[in-house]
Amino acid sequence: MKNRLMSDNQQQQLDFIAYIQRLLVEGDFSATYKFALLHALADVCVEQPLISEQATLKIDLATLADKLIVLYWHHAVPFAADQTGENALLKQNSGVQSKVISVLYECQQNNIRNLRALKQSHLYKATFNAALATLKTGPLWRLQILAKQAECFLYPHTHSTQYITLNAGIASCFRRFYDLVVYLAKNAWLQKIQSIKHNQTLIGPQSQLHDFLFGFDRNALSKAKPVLIELQQGTCFYCQKPLHNKTEVDHFIPFARYANDLGHNFVAAHSACNNNKRDFLAAQCHRERWEEQNLVIHSQHLTRELSDYFNCDADKSRSVSDWAYQVAQVNSAKLWVGVNEFEAVDFNYQQLCIELGRVAEGKPKYSL
Repeated sequence: MKNRLMSDNQQQQLDFIAYIQRLLVEGDFSATYKFALLHALADVCVEQPLISEQATLKIDLATLADKLIVLYWHHAVPFAADQTGENALLKQNSGVQSKVISVLYECQQNNIRNLRALKQSHLYKATFNAALATLKTGPLWRLQILAKQAECFLYPHTHSTQYITLNAGIASCFRRFYDLVVYLAKNAWLQKIQSIKHNQTLIGPQSQLHDFLFGFDRNALSKAKPVLIELQQGTCFYCQKPLHNKTEVDHFIPFARYANDLGHNFVAAHSACNNNKRDFLAAQCHRERWEEQNLVIHSQHLTRELSDYFNCDADKSRSVSDWAYQVAQVNSAKLWVGVNEFEAVDFNYQQLCIELGRVAEGKPKYSL
């Protein structure tokens, strides 16, 4: 019984990590509030005692609202010395400034210099109410929307006005992987802030530092575009409609999942399709067409045309594809079909084990 309980706990921990990974890839993060909420949940789980590894944990929304204030306090400090007013603040979304930031900035303009002073001031109630309202109307019920569907792995969507309850074992997972969750939340938060055009004018060239160090060569991608357009006969790889002046080169296996450029991994697509696909894996129908187009019919052509700019190895591209879709199966990830349309992975656990075993033994992937 003890061994079985240990095994169940370990499986839940693996499922937890897989879910956090999916949340950051499949979630729609138009603002930074969800990253702050994920950070806040991890903090609360560490700060509150836990009865057992499989215990649930009730968290008052007031506690989370207070956490948002703490996490955003330093973000409300003017960043750019050559700007005035709220124009000097980094934005937390691509639209108007976030309500919590505006309220905290107003507090700081009233000579409130730290959180302790804020809590003792007459402005705290209005600040707290703004944070609580933001929490209730936004991230609390949107954090667990993955590929446009609610998957309540962390806590049920009860829409209570007072609290949420973490599912059994989730608080323990947050405690076990606190450092990792906070690191991922902060890194995604940073990338979101850097991606907002308003912020890039304030931050300067360092806003592109991540892409400079770890990104792909966009100039090299321009070499691939005409080759792909020609072999796709001028149609978008995904929607199959004629390409136009807003054509982009897409990493079929997303760069965010496998951060290396492989010449056979590119397709030409409308910018709308590419941007909507983002970091999702494409649906199985797209995968089959990609394999036929890039790994079979035009494999040698792509090697001839692109080997001066990229690593062109069809077998390696196939292996990376197999790995990515196997991970998607294990994680029950959603696959991108078309604009705002997703499908579940067709999961066959027995077949997956057979395939993994064959690959590990160096045998052909499928039996004949």
